[in-house]
Amino acid sequence: MGTLARHNCLEPCAMSDVSARLGLPYLLPSQAQKHVTHNEALSLLDSLVHLTVETLGADTPPPVPTPGSAYGVGTAPTGAWAGQAGQIAVFAEGAWRFLTPGIGWRIWDVSAAALKVWDGVAWILPPAALDTLAQLGIGTSADGVNRLAVASEATLFTHVGAGHQLKLNKAAAGDTTSLLFQSGFTGHAELGLAGSTGFALKVSDDGSAWVTALEAEGPVGALRAPQGLLLGGGNDRLEVYDTGTWTPEIADAATGGTVASAATALGRYVRIGDLVTLWFTIEDIDTTGLSAGNDLYLRALPYAAHGNGASHATSTPRLNRVAFTTAPYLHIAPGGDTCQLLQNTSGGTPAPVQISALTSGNAALSGELSYRV
Repeated sequence: MGTLARHNCLEPCAMSDVSARLGLPYLLPSQAQKHVTHNEALSLLDSLVHLTVETLGADTPPPVPTPGSAYGVGTAPTGAWAGQAGQIAVFAEGAWRFLTPGIGWRIWDVSAAALKVWDGVAWILPPAALDTLAQLGIGTSADGVNRLAVASEATLFTHVGAGHQLKLNKAAAGDTTSLLFQSGFTGHAELGLAGSTGFALKVSDDGSAWVTALEAEGPVGALRAPQGLLLGGGNDRLEVYDTGTWTPEIADAATGGTVASAATALGRYVRIGDLVTLWFTIEDIDTTGLSAGNDLYLRALPYAAHGNGASHATSTPRLNRVAFTTAPYLHIAPGGDTCQLLQNTSGGTPAPVQISALTSGNAALSGELSYRV
């Protein structure tokens, strides 16, 4: 026969009537009606194993409890639960039995559809290491790409301290980090760093073909509208805006020929859409080497004129040390990229001013001209 292991006690051993953790009654030596004690232990196990309550924090017993039903008693119980605050009330065999929860007990709250844990003071949600979750769905299902998914009327990110930053990061400059705005889960607008380090707004009709509406270029932060702008109630897009400098030239031919030297040759221009306005000053023009009998041309315009008659433009310049018969004017022909000084003649075509009209070394020419490109 086998032998019973001897239990060595430092003090005289005393056998408890109940188990240390769950308080289940033991069968004792020479005990009469052992089945009563055994059934009591089974009844307790039936209540404690897979512990489920209809609700937590209840103070009023149900008028007609269901056998086996359990409740988490609240802080101000009444009726049959009076004096049992914080206990688990189980209805069995026609009466209420009360169980004292121990730290670490787990319970399923049917009304809240939540698993709770007793921490010695209150029933709390089980702790979780949220910084290591593979994915999280709130009100909806997350997946391997959308590892955080939220379905709600709104989502709030608020401050701790003075402010709050929402940070979106990408691995490399050619990658994308952006906010994608969808309708019916089809993308129609994207805002962020899309394939570069420039901040851009892109739009789409179908979620596959995208155009850039606005982009901010780094590092200066200039804002560009590649598709143009619709301003006010107009239907025509403003597609070009440009401003800069140009260096005007006096020459003895529309192309080629010889260019005069000058002490000062300055010019600026502004282009808005298809309209260019330019300003220029040329001082102390030296005509040495130029053909005196050739027509005078103002060259190096920043833009050539449009090719139809609506681009025909004239303007009156300011002249110094320039000989003329009638007051000349600047003229740019349709499709032209140079200006001429022309003089009106009675009954005839305008006569061009020639190089010989300039007092070499002292002549000056300045003016303004607007034309269509």
